[in-house]
Amino acid sequence: MNNLRIVTRIIAISIAIFTFLSPSVNAQEGMEAGGWLGVSHYFGDLNTNMRIDHPGMAGGLGVRYNFNPRVAIKLHANAGTVQAYDSDSPNIFERARNLHFKSNVVDAALQMEFNFLQYEHGSKDYNWTPYIFLGLGVTHFNPKAQLDGTWYELRPLGTEGQFKGEEYYTVAGGWVYGMGLKIDLSYEWSLNIDLSARRLFTDYLDDVSTVYPDLGDVQDLRGDFAVQFVDRSPELYATNPEFFSNNQLEYPIGEAGRQRGNSKTRDTYVYFGIGLYYYFGDIKCPYGR
Repeated sequence: MNNLRIVTRIIAISIAIFTFLSPSVNAQEGMEAGGWLGVSHYFGDLNTNMRIDHPGMAGGLGVRYNFNPRVAIKLHANAGTVQAYDSDSPNIFERARNLHFKSNVVDAALQMEFNFLQYEHGSKDYNWTPYIFLGLGVTHFNPKAQLDGTWYELRPLGTEGQFKGEEYYTVAGGWVYGMGLKIDLSYEWSLNIDLSARRLFTDYLDDVSTVYPDLGDVQDLRGDFAVQFVDRSPELYATNPEFFSNNQLEYPIGEAGRQRGNSKTRDTYVYFGIGLYYYFGDIKCPYGR
């Protein structure tokens, strides 16, 4: 069982338990709304070593409904930029592959949140809590790569031999999960610090997933221009042929059927941000402040 499944089950069980126990807790219902700013980062076939050296700007807006001091539901929309470069990889094969991409990501998600501590707006005793969350989202992306100083969309080029009309979708669902910290600034305002991941149901956020296609087929389908984006090892060879000989690498890399990516895994991107939220709700069971 992978780590995501373990985390998913822990969060689901925790939320179920505290939802069941919620009648015994002083209820605080109400709506919050706000926004956040931070950074986004990608992990996938072009970043298998979990490097965090190419963050992008990110931000979003959200609305949260608190069922009680333990459980809430949140609807939010976000946008960011993700990118990765084989040239930065410590892996010799990946550096020889010499691919890269950049994409804007725009997503919407619905998530359930579980507060580890009782959390009540305006309380002197229950004014902060760590929390975890789990949900589902949908993401729009559009990977691009640079050639001669210009960025080009990769999907229309069929870089893994896709037939016209059978290209991957640029909208994909995915799991949303993560953790955060809520801190009251006043009765109305609170600070949220979040680390949030999007585990997509696609492996094409970076345009890389399976094997190299036959370059002749790509040329027939898409033309000479598209061929330049399939295998970019010749660009590295032109400037540093010793890299291939010194590391005993075959050239060119992009022989038909050779591994280009790993289709058994799915791409992930994460947000890290700080948000400010305004609380509109009233407390059903008053307490002394």
